[in-house]
Amino acid sequence: MSSERQDAPEGQLHLAYLLLAELTRNKLRVLLYLMVIASAFAVILSSHHNRQQNIALEKLMQERDELDVQWRNLVLEQRALTEHNRIEAMVEKQLDMHRPGAKEEVVVRIK
Repeated sequence: MSSERQDAPEGQLHLAYLLLAELTRNKLRVLLYLMVIASAFAVILSSHHNRQQNIALEKLMQERDELDVQWRNLVLEQRALTEHNRIEAMVEKQLDMHRPGAKEEVVVRIK
């Protein structure tokens, strides 16, 4: 059994030399394999960045929609607050003012 244990490191060393010899013999093939692996990592990184950008875009679109709804509500509120009938009713009630009649009108002429 002790001879088998001694053969194991020698066999692994022989295998490592064999792999190194094959790799140096086929340099172009090794270079192509490395390029394929680098390309795969680039695709993974690009996909990750694309997903992150899509998530950010979705958040911004949702925020835009919320702001659009808020803006529409503010426009409706502004229109409601500036209606002439409402303003006239508030003036009559709070300031005790009224529209003058034809007899109460005074025309001022500038010379």
